[in-house]
Amino acid sequence: MFVIHPKMGAGEIREFLMHLVVEKNVAPSTQNQALCALLFLYRQILSIDLPWIDGFKLPKKEKRLPVVLTKEEVNAVLSRMKGEAWLIASLLYGSGLRLSECLDLRVKDIDFGYKQITAREGKGKDRYTVLPEKVIEPLQKHLVVVKALHEKDLKAGLGQVTLPSHWLKNTQTRQVNGNGNTFFHHRL
Repeated sequence: MFVIHPKMGAGEIREFLMHLVVEKNVAPSTQNQALCALLFLYRQILSIDLPWIDGFKLPKKEKRLPVVLTKEEVNAVLSRMKGEAWLIASLLYGSGLRLSECLDLRVKDIDFGYKQITAREGKGKDRYTVLPEKVIEPLQKHLVVVKALHEKDLKAGLGQVTLPSHWLKNTQTRQVNGNGNTFFHHRL
């Protein structure tokens, strides 16, 4: 076990950083964090300049290629799914939506005419993507079910939320027509 001490010299610090990689099998980013912490300790707290450490090279983080399924593998997975799960997985694969974007889709985000989906604020801003041809009809059927469920909820006194008065004007239309509702009523 290593103990960091302010009297450590260049050799001991190098040995500690190598120990992290060889013995502890840490990631390059963890080794880099340890180096930065040591630099902060020596430079900012102890006011000791370590010019030798500036040239110390850390291993580069290895680039990982994403694992991508073949069309046959995707078809094999989708053929074993049904209902909402199939619809969600088909949207993920066919449109490139992130899971959170897909689960948060609202009725107004689907444009059947332009065959386009608006993914809202997935990584801080809206983006547009394609609506796969294969899911249009199942999505329209699902929309009928979702609208019927929304109507049932409204009749039972549910399906609405209380909002501050300055928001109420903008949301009254969406509450009535269901355009602000999410497509997938139940999360998986």
